[in-house]
Amino acid sequence: MKRLIIRPLTRRHGQAFLSLIDGLADFEKLRRPTRSARARLLRDGLGRKRRFDAFIATAGGKPVGYAIIFETYSSFRANPTLFLEDLFVMPEYRKQRVGLRLFQKCLAEARRRRCARMEWIVLDWNKPAIRFYRRLNSRWMKDWLLYRLDL
Repeated sequence: MKRLIIRPLTRRHGQAFLSLIDGLADFEKLRRPTRSARARLLRDGLGRKRRFDAFIATAGGKPVGYAIIFETYSSFRANPTLFLEDLFVMPEYRKQRVGLRLFQKCLAEARRRRCARMEWIVLDWNKPAIRFYRRLNSRWMKDWLLYRLDL
């Protein structure tokens, strides 16, 4: 693999970021973001009032993966939690430690921000991701059920 670089998302990589999100949608068999959703993604990740931060991984200048993060807050710990919304690597780069490097970058960011923990959600059918996170000694929070109300 050519030299891997992981850096914060900038406008320069905006279209590459969107194409990686399309890759995740394809992997999860979901519809790709609409034109208006794509505009919101760029605005919310790169605009004046950012709603999330992102990292993009490139190998030899080619975009190969990304991660989206944002903070939540734990009232009982009285500290922020870094939430990992997406971690995606193009299939041809998955055995080359790109996912690990992206995850480590997010973990370093959580420590830099003095977060008490980092959390994420994994689809129950995504066995490779589950194995990946288990190897990192993360634990499944089986006592907590995810609920969602779409607005």
